[in-house]
Amino acid sequence: MSETSGQQKSNLDLTSDFDDEHTRYASEVAEFLLTHPDFFLKHASLLESLEIPHAHKGSVSLVELQSEQLRTKVRLLNYKLNQLISIARQNEQIYRVYADLNLRILSCETLDELRFVLEEVMQERLHLEAVVIKHFIGAHAFPEIQRHLFIEKRFKRDKFFFGRLSEHERKLLFPEQQANSVALLLLGDLGELGMLAISSKDPSHFHPDMDTLLITQLQQFLSILLPKLMKY
Repeated sequence: MSETSGQQKSNLDLTSDFDDEHTRYASEVAEFLLTHPDFFLKHASLLESLEIPHAHKGSVSLVELQSEQLRTKVRLLNYKLNQLISIARQNEQIYRVYADLNLRILSCETLDELRFVLEEVMQERLHLEAVVIKHFIGAHAFPEIQRHLFIEKRFKRDKFFFGRLSEHERKLLFPEQQANSVALLLLGDLGELGMLAISSKDPSHFHPDMDTLLITQLQQFLSILLPKLMKY
């Protein structure tokens, strides 16, 4: 019994020694290849004879595996490049729309004409849901209590807000239109003229991290034009 036990222990020791030695050699080979990345350039004939297990194709050569990995990387890069090109084209189209809008705004002679231009461009060309101007002065001024509600809640840090509104706020600005995300802009040097409100059906269209360059330019053009149209 003891001899049998001893024989089993000896076999286990040999297996363990073999595994340790194999692991050590594998580590040394891996380290050698990392420190000599040009090894297979000098021994190119080895590449075709090496075989690597593949989950779907059985055994494949190292060259085939590297080629497949390269093709995958190329496809991924092409996909990302096409995405960037598509985004660039969209941005160019949006820039052209805003450039045309700003020029048309400056040619408006009445508040009704201004509202028409804003609605036409925002709804038909930018496919947004609605756009309104809430005046802070004049006969049809936004009620002061509602004005303070928005200023205190949405304009603490800046003269614009992008994101979602509460149900009460949505009803005050867009009682009959969808407003799942909005852009709000105070108009005037001190925000004293009014507020431009733009709504979208898309909950993610207007968000706090969006670029503000074009919308800020629109804000500046309106702030220049409104005093003239409002006789202020």
